[in-house]
Amino acid sequence: MSSELISRSDDLRRLRDEGYFVQIRGAYLVVYEIPYVNADGKVLRGILISKLNVAGDKTLPPDQHEIYFSGEYPCHADGSRMTELVSQEATTKIDEQITAHYQFSRKPDRGHYEDYFEKISAYEALLSGEAEQIADVTSRVHRVEEAEDGEYPFHYLETASARADINAMSSKLAMPSVAIVGLGGTGSYVLDLVAKTHVREIHLFDGDVFANHNAFRAPGAAGIDDLRQQLNKATYFSKVYSRMRRRIVAHEMFIEAGNANLLNDVSFVFLCIDPSEAKRSAVEALEIANVPFIDVGMGVVHAGDGLSGILRVTTSQPGYREEARAEMSFADTDDEDPYDTNIQVADLNCLNASLAVIKWKKLHGFYADLVHERTSTYTIACNMLEDDAE
Repeated sequence: MSSELISRSDDLRRLRDEGYFVQIRGAYLVVYEIPYVNADGKVLRGILISKLNVAGDKTLPPDQHEIYFSGEYPCHADGSRMTELVSQEATTKIDEQITAHYQFSRKPDRGHYEDYFEKISAYEALLSGEAEQIADVTSRVHRVEEAEDGEYPFHYLETASARADINAMSSKLAMPSVAIVGLGGTGSYVLDLVAKTHVREIHLFDGDVFANHNAFRAPGAAGIDDLRQQLNKATYFSKVYSRMRRRIVAHEMFIEAGNANLLNDVSFVFLCIDPSEAKRSAVEALEIANVPFIDVGMGVVHAGDGLSGILRVTTSQPGYREEARAEMSFADTDDEDPYDTNIQVADLNCLNASLAVIKWKKLHGFYADLVHERTSTYTIACNMLEDDAE
């Protein structure tokens, strides 16, 4: 993504061609080796960091005039602070390697920067102009270091995290692989949410066909031509979400005893399948392989003139296997199992998936977690969310 964005954007390409050391990290433009003066009168090198405004694979004019800086407080050549440049001192973690310490604010006379070359060069000139009074230095170091684009999961830049300054938190979800077993109502919404994270690879397992009823409890809007093709669910959703991201792998099969070992090497699994012996086989395989997973369940029943029921999200990890299994449903051996119903509604599927993905994000530090619940349930009729935390 880095090289594509730079090659297709005149302003970024000009920065690189003129010798600036440029990288795209997440949704930030990062420019290294910027000379500046610190409080001791020494010339150091810092980093300018700008949020990017893009349309697909090309930059748009910057939508903010402010910029971040990683380094010490910048000073004039005489050692006095550049208070006219620094708008605030604030630690902003860009990613695991880069932390910004200050925000600069210098608006051009027209009120905005035309492009990123103008923006970067304007701030660079203010900093290096002071440094050049002390030493023979330049920002044009003509150093090029390509990022490994093959690791980036998306076809275009993910700018939502940078806009909210949560890039470092989003990177916590950049695990090697996630599997979603079952692409019905809940599983398809799990995919919709997980596909928008930095997980490197997503495996989809389902042996069924994407049919009319699936279209009414899945995210997005399937066309009639999609339904006429009678595609396998895993293949259909892989085609849809591959428009957005790389490495979505479709497995046209149900998980059962004979192939449950296919889940052994993934980092995390979402089980979104109906109660059955096949589900029991998947659970046993994941427990043996020490793979963490979340199991979802939904029991919706007729209650007079309306529907009622319970949604469930259960986390199974090493150290909590027996307790988690006790919460799960294997209804082919239990005629009274409350989750053994076939009533599903899109909003409940979406809620069940959202609760599961929120819990997954908690497990990996994206969200704060004060109670560390293992199972949570939502009761529809009384609008009650409960968990098993003490």
